Amino acid sequence: MAKKTTTFCTMCGAPNSKENPVVNIYEGLYMCTECIAFIDGKRDEALNKIKEEVKTEETQTSRAIPKPKEINDFLNQYVIGQEEAKKYLSVSVYNHYKRVMQPSNDEVDIEKSNVILVGPTGTGKTLLAKTIARLLDVPFTIVDATVLTEAGYVGEDVESLLTRLLQACDYDVEKAQRGIVFIDEIDKIARKSDNPSITRDVSGEGVQQGLLKLLEGSVVLVPPQGGRKHPDQKMIPVDTKNILFICGGAFDGIERKIAARLNTQVVGYGHDAIKKKHQRENLMRYVMPQDLKSYGLIPEIIGRLPILTSLDPLDKSALRRILVEPKNAIIRQYKKMFELDGVKLEFTDDALDLIVEKAVEYKLGARGLRSIVETIMIDAMYDVPSQEIDAFKVDRDYVSNQLIKANFEKTALSD
Repeated sequence: MAKKTTTFCTMCGAPNSKENPVVNIYEGLYMCTECIAFIDGKRDEALNKIKEEVKTEETQTSRAIPKPKEINDFLNQYVIGQEEAKKYLSVSVYNHYKRVMQPSNDEVDIEKSNVILVGPTGTGKTLLAKTIARLLDVPFTIVDATVLTEAGYVGEDVESLLTRLLQACDYDVEKAQRGIVFIDEIDKIARKSDNPSITRDVSGEGVQQGLLKLLEGSVVLVPPQGGRKHPDQKMIPVDTKNILFICGGAFDGIERKIAARLNTQVVGYGHDAIKKKHQRENLMRYVMPQDLKSYGLIPEIIGRLPILTSLDPLDKSALRRILVEPKNAIIRQYKKMFELDGVKLEFTDDALDLIVEKAVEYKLGARGLRSIVETIMIDAMYDVPSQEIDAFKVDRDYVSNQLIKANFEKTALSD
């Protein structure tokens, strides 16, 4: 009769017995029940320690949330004016942080407040978005609505907005679901006409319908590499409930709709002539949701963008400050470029005033300041690096002559 072999625990060496059975865990690995219980206890301790560390980290992060005034102060370093828009944006971002940090078992579910910024071109909508992206600890991306079309047509699907957000956080879905998306040129997807047409409005109302589920908050299947070129790829589910959407658009011509609405309130005798004027130089400040509806946004999408604020047209004083005050001011950039060649660049006050006057005259906004200064400085940037000089001065006469030479100043040429 063959002798029965005894199995021993690989960890502690205890023999197999009724009181402490030894179990075959894996090929060549035997463990007694006492050692298994010991390991289970150590595993639970380690998991609890990790959970405590995560809670501590979340608490520290919540304490480090920048307050609205801190966000606004940061924006002031790069964006001149637009105090109302900066206030709305600061509060929205701060509330977004608080929503992200809210415990999942909280009885009160805070709804997100998507934002829409309305303002003329060159007033700083995209600059606000780019600047606030420098400050944030959450994934942030800027996307353009002009390339979007309805599903099934040439262009990009609305889900591509979230593809950019995933790329911004290296496809970490958890991070992406707490991110912020800035949709630029939102006015370009306005409904083209209220009249029925034989063709589909695939880049207008169709795109707005597709955006509804993203703005409201739902689980969206996102193609990680874009849907059109890789149709067979595996989709990534992304929950947009905690993604904040900030939209911006120029809404060119919406002033006429605002004026028409305001004028209906001043019919008859006794109306105030000053009130009737309504500060026509800045009708955009009176923009209301019904004006966006008249422009071509569908009511459903307006309802999902509850925070509406406008950006003021930039006057001379604001444009003058934009030239020299921000950290990345245009004049500072040119001074730095000349400094790298060992040349000190100087602009006189009269020269700066003339640059601002031309920007206002041609209604180019802040973005136009760059093109004007580039036109003025092109000859200097070509000649100065080859010259043995250590300083270069730009005065009003030099600015005027350069604009005439570049056919920028037509009135001067005709005089």
